[in-house]
Amino acid sequence: MKIFRLNKSDGSLAVPNPQPSSSHASRKPGNKQPKKGKENLLPMKTIIGATPGCTATVLLCLLLSMIFWRKKRHSFSIRKSKERRKASPLPDQLCQCFTLAEIQAVTNDFDDAFVIERGGFGNVYKGFISRIKSEVAIKRLNSLSQQGAREFWIEIQLLSQLRYVNLVSLIGYCNDNNEMILIYEYMANGTLRDHLYNTKRNPLSWKQRLKICIDAARGLDYLHSGAIHRIIHRDVKSTNILLDEQYVAKISNFGLSKMSPISMTNFPLTTVVKGTFGYMDPEYYKRVRLTEKSDVYSFGVVLFEVLFTRLAVDSKVEYSQISLADWGRKCVANESINESIDPFLKGKISPSCLRTFSNVAENCIHENGCETRSMNDVANRLELALQMQEIEDVEQNCQVSDGAQSQVNQDI
Repeated sequence: MKIFRLNKSDGSLAVPNPQPSSSHASRKPGNKQPKKGKENLLPMKTIIGATPGCTATVLLCLLLSMIFWRKKRHSFSIRKSKERRKASPLPDQLCQCFTLAEIQAVTNDFDDAFVIERGGFGNVYKGFISRIKSEVAIKRLNSLSQQGAREFWIEIQLLSQLRYVNLVSLIGYCNDNNEMILIYEYMANGTLRDHLYNTKRNPLSWKQRLKICIDAARGLDYLHSGAIHRIIHRDVKSTNILLDEQYVAKISNFGLSKMSPISMTNFPLTTVVKGTFGYMDPEYYKRVRLTEKSDVYSFGVVLFEVLFTRLAVDSKVEYSQISLADWGRKCVANESINESIDPFLKGKISPSCLRTFSNVAENCIHENGCETRSMNDVANRLELALQMQEIEDVEQNCQVSDGAQSQVNQDI
């Protein structure tokens, strides 16, 4: 039983406030420290009724909080920029991060004079970055492009971990100030399509075209079976095959690519249908089932594109020829392939080489994926076609030499 002592001065039961002590009674067991945060701020009445020492402490905390938040707001934009640049978990040796200021400096603030390609995704600029001592291609993604942030990071994560002679190398990226920019190795001879249509360049020879097709096939085969993960490109076409100064072909543009464990080869992936009309595998867009065979089908369209030098879809021709895949299949079946090839190539392709090449292309575009060859088989068959062409070229040269020697002998 507790006995309450009456306060002599006013007759109440309250006792006088204790005097503050140097030992800070708030540290005694049982007393709790007030938590930080807006929800724990003391009501105004409590502050007014508190002792001068407590009031000063609370006011000091409020003052420090205000200073802290002002400083945090002041550095917000800088911190967010740094966070964006650190968003990729990849080490710098795999993929370098460039600032927007660096990119603006090498493109003269994205001057049109530096543009080397235009597309729905945005513009590609040529530049020279001094700290890596290399010419580069700088792809600045258009904010209105269908290729958004997801595709941007997919391409960075994929290409940063892939290094192969027939794949375009990604050097770095920039993600400052709402800009999404990719920096690649510079490909001096542009896209394969640049050399096929409406160009002032000299037409590619047949052997050049064959070698380009072999390079591209090897690049796709590496994606399908040579990398750590199985990668399906999903947008194989002539504009995504680039040529360096030696006309070595490299696969580019991995924004739509899909990746899965290598052990799941030819296991279909269920995904949203994406790609380019005319190159797209019918089995893929009808059943929404994506496999490596989808890339093989698209590559078969590219092979006919190289042979016929015409668009994958051409509305200006008669109805039966609008689809290049359908038309190529009919030409092979009717054995009329020689009538439809690029006029520049007529008489320059050996019959055995043409037969082998057209059969490879036709085998690629089977609508039933089970009948389609692997990219490794396609590359091997194309190399066989090249060997056939080279053998016939040697034989023709020998015949010309023998004929010239016979003429000399007759003259003597």
